[in-house]
Amino acid sequence: MADDSEKKTILTVDDAPENIDVVKAILVPDYIVKAAINGKMALKIAQSQKPDLILLDVLMPGMDGFEVCRQLKLDPATRDIPVIFLTGETDPTSEAKGLELGAVAFVLKPADPTLLKDCVEAHVG
Repeated sequence: MADDSEKKTILTVDDAPENIDVVKAILVPDYIVKAAINGKMALKIAQSQKPDLILLDVLMPGMDGFEVCRQLKLDPATRDIPVIFLTGETDPTSEAKGLELGAVAFVLKPADPTLLKDCVEAHVG
C-alpha cells in the first residue's frame, strides 16, 4: 500500500451514495477516491482536480454519464483522463456508445471487486 502522496486519484460519479460507498470500500486501500453525485459536479471536479481516472455511471438524473463523457473528451484540460463506465445499464448498445464517446472500459454493476481493481490498475498504471 502506497502512502497518500504516491496514490493515484479516482473520481467516482454516481447518483446513489451506496454505490459510491461500494467503490470506496474496494479502492480506498490503494487509491484516493473522490466522489460526485451528478454530472455537473463531476465536470467541475475533473477540471479543477484532474483525477487520474474517472468511474462514471450512465443513468443519472439531469446530465447522464454519456453527456459527461462527451464533455470531458471535448475539453483539452480533461480529454486525456481515462473514463470507465461503471453502470447497471445493460442495453447492448450502451457499451458501444460509451466506448465510441472515448471511454476505455465498461464494467457492469454490481462490480466484482477483483475485476474493478484490475480494470482501474490497467488504466492508471
